[in-house]
Amino acid sequence: MRLHGIKVAHHKRTADCAPERLAVPPYVTIPMSMHIGKPARVIVQKGDEVKVGQLIGEADGFVSSNIHASVSGEVRQIKEMLNAHGQKVPCVVIESDGRQTLCEKLSPPRVTDFDSFVKAVKESGVVGLGGAGFPSFVKLHVYDLSAVEAVVINAAECEPYITSDTRTMIDKGEYVFQGIEAMRRFMGIKRFIIGIEDNKRKAIARMKALAEQTEGVEVHVLPSQYPQGGEKVLVYHTMGRMIPKGGLPLDVGAVVVNVSTLSFIAEYLAAGQPLVEKCLTVDGSAVKTPKNVIAPIGMSIRDLIEAAGGLRCEPSKVLYGGPMMGIAVPSMDEPVLKNTNALIFMDEKEAALPKTTACIGCGTCAAHCPFRLDPRAIAQAYRLGDGAALKKLCVDLCMECGCCSYVCPAHRPLVQTNVLGKGKLKEYLFSQQAQQKEQTKAKQHRDKQEREAKK
Repeated sequence: MRLHGIKVAHHKRTADCAPERLAVPPYVTIPMSMHIGKPARVIVQKGDEVKVGQLIGEADGFVSSNIHASVSGEVRQIKEMLNAHGQKVPCVVIESDGRQTLCEKLSPPRVTDFDSFVKAVKESGVVGLGGAGFPSFVKLHVYDLSAVEAVVINAAECEPYITSDTRTMIDKGEYVFQGIEAMRRFMGIKRFIIGIEDNKRKAIARMKALAEQTEGVEVHVLPSQYPQGGEKVLVYHTMGRMIPKGGLPLDVGAVVVNVSTLSFIAEYLAAGQPLVEKCLTVDGSAVKTPKNVIAPIGMSIRDLIEAAGGLRCEPSKVLYGGPMMGIAVPSMDEPVLKNTNALIFMDEKEAALPKTTACIGCGTCAAHCPFRLDPRAIAQAYRLGDGAALKKLCVDLCMECGCCSYVCPAHRPLVQTNVLGKGKLKEYLFSQQAQQKEQTKAKQHRDKQEREAKK
């Protein structure tokens, strides 16, 4: 049995394109929030000279991440910026000197046990490079290692266009397996499962060849079915276990790590250079020459596309990530982030939204939802402002994969409504909690009055 999903056009036309390293831009704008959790705390000042790999933002809390300079040069501004999610975040603007001088403090970390391994991962500044952006050291900081039965390595890359993970497997396969050996040595995990879709033949061959030389590594070739790379979907299809609602992979004995994240960890252990650049796919109908590139974190989208060969027309929409779960950017001045695995540039025809018509009640959306949610009922509950119904319909289980919107013959914005429904559910739950607190206080007051009356 497999979880539901959809077939999408792959558009993997950059799979055979080895990444090109782009020239250093004149400026980089590095946000202190490129990860899930609390933004990093800026530790440099305007006018400071910085070098590549130098710490400029310190993790400010357990769920946070270190931020490092991606170019050498002078800190010209420390300001707030509005990111693609509509949040104001602090950022550091560095004017490059063009020399890319490495920070003299950089050296391979000394790792001897689990604690020093997790510390090294934290110091590297790595987050989930597949797009999620969750600080990797938090995910690896498992309090009970005996609960981990397997590491599931997410190499599915199921979104259309994106091939940056594919190139990691082809070009840096040895680092992927060095990362496996590091986790085996310092975390004591014996079983590793690489989940990869069947449309990546060269990457599959590379992983299988390396797996034959490594004990305890399985390569699971999975059907090309979106959203195969979703964490819950991948764990189910590789281990046959369903992560419970509100639960984590660890609840079923798994730790999930993106393949590029694992490769980077191995590179950092070997060389000591933190996360300062990103391999990403540049594609879409507005692009002159689709390709994979390596760009400094903080490089503007405008500078990147010019360095990558330019556009054939003015884009109507630009996405961080793929067309299914990507985020539309408000400006070409937005920077490359740690978790930017692709930039998709769409022309007017590709970006145009189809006309929305009335729901015909066909149920196609529910039939293709990986978690068998009912987007029609969720949309109705949202329109009515019915928080109790949204809770019962488990709208918070939605992973926002977009399958429902993709298959809807009426072209209704179902996934967007699900997102709004999650917000309405949070309001409902908050009001319920507040009401419960008031009821508890009232009861305590009545009980106190009754006790005093008995006296």
